[in-house]
Amino acid sequence: MLIHGVIQEMWGCSTMGLTQELMDPEGTALPVRHLTNAEKAAVIVRLLISEGAAPRLTGLSPRQQERLVERMASLAPVDRRTLAAVAQEFAQRLDNLGLTFPGNMAGALEMIGEHLSQDTRQRLTDRAEAEGPPDPWRKLAGMEADQLRPLVTRESAEICAILLAKLPVSKAAALLSDLPEDRAHIVAHAVSLTGAVDPATIARVGDQLLGELSARSAPAFDGNPADRVGAILNAATATTREKVLDGLDTRDEVFAGHVRRAIFTFEHIPKRVEAKDVPRVMRAVDPETTVLALAAAMQAAPVAVEFLLENMSKRMAEQLREDAEARGTIRGAEGEAAMAEVVTAIRAQEEAGEIRLIAPED
Repeated sequence: MLIHGVIQEMWGCSTMGLTQELMDPEGTALPVRHLTNAEKAAVIVRLLISEGAAPRLTGLSPRQQERLVERMASLAPVDRRTLAAVAQEFAQRLDNLGLTFPGNMAGALEMIGEHLSQDTRQRLTDRAEAEGPPDPWRKLAGMEADQLRPLVTRESAEICAILLAKLPVSKAAALLSDLPEDRAHIVAHAVSLTGAVDPATIARVGDQLLGELSARSAPAFDGNPADRVGAILNAATATTREKVLDGLDTRDEVFAGHVRRAIFTFEHIPKRVEAKDVPRVMRAVDPETTVLALAAAMQAAPVAVEFLLENMSKRMAEQLREDAEARGTIRGAEGEAAMAEVVTAIRAQEEAGEIRLIAPED
């Protein structure tokens, strides 16, 4: 615990000056290599490992752990004088350090909780949760596996192990099963070592992972490109729609096919709308717009007109047919706009969950 505290102190110290000088037997200073704070920490960890000690590094933040590995990977060989100077400085800091403390209520309760009465421990736990920041693990546990999957694929095995250990078993199993076999073995073994990780580190890892997910940019657009193009063409005139589709056919026939499936115009109503939903659909459209749309569709989409009139009350159907026929010929733009309003009303009811459209045929 003390060693870990000193390593963290060395890492976090902004100014440590030059490495202390060593003196030869005659009192002459021996030259030593200047190292940064991070490099000194890497030297100490390497020294401890070479001496058979197992430094507990989980108390460092994930970013500090990554930087430590990076420094160990890039550090050139260290001469004996420099090693001795760094070790001497480390030993002095270790001598001067009496005790380390968790730095937060959760860590303190983990350390002393078993020595407290149950009521006191519970009261302090509730207080820590109320006064402290929201528990990131609660939010992570509530996310879908698909949201967490990017973390499992890109984080280190140790971080993944902590994540899986903190998630509900079913969700952790789903994420583990998606990993390549060799990585799954490494992560599974790392889970067995999570019992030694202190609560403060667990909290920091949770904050880091939640922050990464929160920082991920939301998609610039909703839905897939074919649906977006289809929605645009739904509102375009028939002439424009056909010209664009013809152009797409020459450039990307597959994408053009997806767009055609996404397009929903007035003439598609009989194939996409359930007969039982027709009365609900017609009530959502302004009566004047309905008459105008039916009048225009008597020439452009007569099958759709008959479908709508056949699936409403006989009295209403007769009245609408009479009014539509009385309109006579409707100008193209005006009629298309009215038909588009009917389709828009249908789409709005589908998005609101009031009706369900029939899937387009392949």
